[in-house]
Amino acid sequence: MKNLYTLIALTAITILGVSCNDEWKDEQYAHYIGFRSPLNDQGVCEVYVPYSRTDADGNYTLGGEGRSNYELPVIVSGSLTNEQDIDVHVAFDPDTLEILNEARFQQRYDYWYADMSNPGNGDTYVTIPETMHINAGENVGLLDINFDFRGIDMSQKWVLPLQVVDDPSYGYQSHPRKNYAKAILRIYPFNDYSGVYSGVSLQTYVKDDEGNGAIVKNEVTGYVVDENSIFFYAGNNDETRTDRELYKIKAEFSGGTNGIITLSCDNPEVNFISNKEASYRIMEEMDATQPFLMRRYVIINNIDYYYDDYTRAEGIRMTYHTTGSLTLQRTINTQIPDEDQAIEW
Repeated sequence: MKNLYTLIALTAITILGVSCNDEWKDEQYAHYIGFRSPLNDQGVCEVYVPYSRTDADGNYTLGGEGRSNYELPVIVSGSLTNEQDIDVHVAFDPDTLEILNEARFQQRYDYWYADMSNPGNGDTYVTIPETMHINAGENVGLLDINFDFRGIDMSQKWVLPLQVVDDPSYGYQSHPRKNYAKAILRIYPFNDYSGVYSGVSLQTYVKDDEGNGAIVKNEVTGYVVDENSIFFYAGNNDETRTDRELYKIKAEFSGGTNGIITLSCDNPEVNFISNKEASYRIMEEMDATQPFLMRRYVIINNIDYYYDDYTRAEGIRMTYHTTGSLTLQRTINTQIPDEDQAIEW
């Protein structure tokens, strides 16, 4: 009887071992193709791209000012290394972007993300190749996305929606998880002066009532206009304002580490008046404990202007006085050669 129990136990262990091995083999699932583009809490992947691509000497590398690119990782996922050459087919995906906009913003069209691949004026700010190649023995390829940012209006919330295209003849399968097989890239072009400034030293008052308290914003965002210019929203306005494009104040930098800034507004209804000549200076210092990190500061002084808010309340025009300074800090890892990767956003 003892031998019988021993035989039964050995048989059970053998069966269990075969079962485990079979399950392990089943886990060697087919290779899936997807993007490396993790989503944030807004349902998009934020991507920072230089307004212009330049070499180490400052020369344009992609045809001139405003031309840039971004290499989006394309992943072959699976338990085993990819053993075949794969040509991945990629396309724009406006349908998914529309679903995202409707789910997040409903009928508030003024808050919708704008499709960078189809801005609606007959132009396009982006081009992608129809296919990209991944070599056998490699699990990652790079999709080279090319941008032409000239004339872009960053008051729009530009997004680039992409998808991996499936077809039985392609020899691959897109990832079954849609957030892997699709990429929703929130594109932020940047130059030397754009970014999130500290706004605690910038104050906005009702004109001729400066003694009655100021409106202060902790942060003021400067958006790219061109290589040497940014814009920010007048006074206490920001991206949440539905008519924000009416209140863009352009700041044109003279160049170099010190200089003047010309402030202007293209909308005559704002009645913009600059009372002083704004100036700026750029400072750089290395981190005391991490010497490979550089802190770069852009400090804007002598901001002083009037503007009218004529749309917040129907039939009412209010004149505001904004005065003070702004400070931008960038932390740059000097060990990373690519500018957009070196900056800690």
